[in-house]
Amino acid sequence: MSVQTPTIAPRRHGVAANVIRGCLGNTIEWFDWFVYATFSLYFAASFFPGESPTAQLLASSAVFAVGFLMRPLGGWLLGAYADWKGRRAALTLSVLLMSGGSLAIALIPSYASIGLAAPILLLVVRLVQGLSVGGEFGSSATYLSEIATPKRRGFFSSFQYVSIVLGQLLALIVMIVMQQIFSDSVLTAWAWRIPFVIGAILGLAVLYLRRTMDETDHFKADQAQKEQHKAATFHEGEQIEKRGLKSLLTEYPKQMAAVFALAIGGTVAFYTFTTYFTKYMVNSAGLPKSMASVVSFIALLIFMFLQPLTGAISDRFGRKPVMLFFALGIMISTVPIFTIVGNTHSGLVAFGGMMIGLVFLSGYTALAAIVKAELFPTKIRAIGVGVPHALVAAVFGGTTETVALSLKNAGHESAFFYWVIGCVALTLVAILLIPETSKHSTLESQDPTVSGTDGVITERYSTADIITKHDGAEPKETARV
Repeated sequence: MSVQTPTIAPRRHGVAANVIRGCLGNTIEWFDWFVYATFSLYFAASFFPGESPTAQLLASSAVFAVGFLMRPLGGWLLGAYADWKGRRAALTLSVLLMSGGSLAIALIPSYASIGLAAPILLLVVRLVQGLSVGGEFGSSATYLSEIATPKRRGFFSSFQYVSIVLGQLLALIVMIVMQQIFSDSVLTAWAWRIPFVIGAILGLAVLYLRRTMDETDHFKADQAQKEQHKAATFHEGEQIEKRGLKSLLTEYPKQMAAVFALAIGGTVAFYTFTTYFTKYMVNSAGLPKSMASVVSFIALLIFMFLQPLTGAISDRFGRKPVMLFFALGIMISTVPIFTIVGNTHSGLVAFGGMMIGLVFLSGYTALAAIVKAELFPTKIRAIGVGVPHALVAAVFGGTTETVALSLKNAGHESAFFYWVIGCVALTLVAILLIPETSKHSTLESQDPTVSGTDGVITERYSTADIITKHDGAEPKETARV
């Protein structure tokens, strides 16, 4: 069957303007997500009664961890919604859920006022926010990869992690500023609610920006093709095209497994060198908390600027060399970095160790969105990226600190270093097996700007077909003009 799509309407905004709109929402989402962890020291007593501050912090941390469990559900529901209603619609809904949740936390009365209902309401809100952040990654990765110009997809999609790290830094900055303005007693009594209000207000502004950003040409063309396919199946009696989770599980299991493997090492390394490393500097190296905070802030700031540089390098030399730089670099350097930093009292040495890890890590984070998005066709891209990534984030990302601290408590701290290496080794295997997606991807084969003229798409072979061909089978013919 020959499939043609109508001419695609021109975009209202340029690529950069759309990328900014998408990334600002991502930044606010992660700001709201990390504000909870950052300010839990102050609000834990408001929701969890008891004489022990440690018990209160454990309770608030447990609620934070439960939010991770909702991420796979969010990756599924919002990913399917993005593939059904559009990337813009899913991203708008995602930021609405997250910002609404922040406002709700700011308004929830304390345990002293409403009793057990307070922690229950907090738990419910965090579940909603976990669903939101779980759906954000796949939808955002898909949007950035599709909206970008073909030869600069690595560069533009790298801004996803720019926005994630920026959200972390903003949460930390707000805490530092508020600590200078308010006393600990005031922060504990009521001022902790302010950053949640800030997140809600910023979310409203970003909600407007996301509603005004352009839908991607890929999604619009896919919708037109879907409508024509429906008409054809009605007249010719063909089988209706499968979409959603069923299509992902039955038609793209190898791509899904590839995303799993790619995400495991990258996610564990990300949480190891961005969040746990700060605690390691304090607990193992014995650095003052203030010094560790400064070291982490400067290192993360530099790490943020490394993302677009690394993405641009992948556009020039390919995705696989950059991803190999990440995997091999982390596997070789992790043990020396942690061993040296664990036996120093120098903030400069700790900064150097953290920075080396983050330089290697940028080889994954800058490409995490584009490499995964390039594995799937348009009809299944958001859910294909979102579901496996969210599952890995819940199982491996949410437990990275727990594994590290548990091994340290058991007297086997160095075993954690090899745990990180083992996880990254799985990613290395995936990198070696997948094709070079910058040259052979579903994005290139379905791109209106390179595949056809006047908005007509010529669908060539997808990465799914290339992987099948590597297994010794002939690639199937897809729809052609």
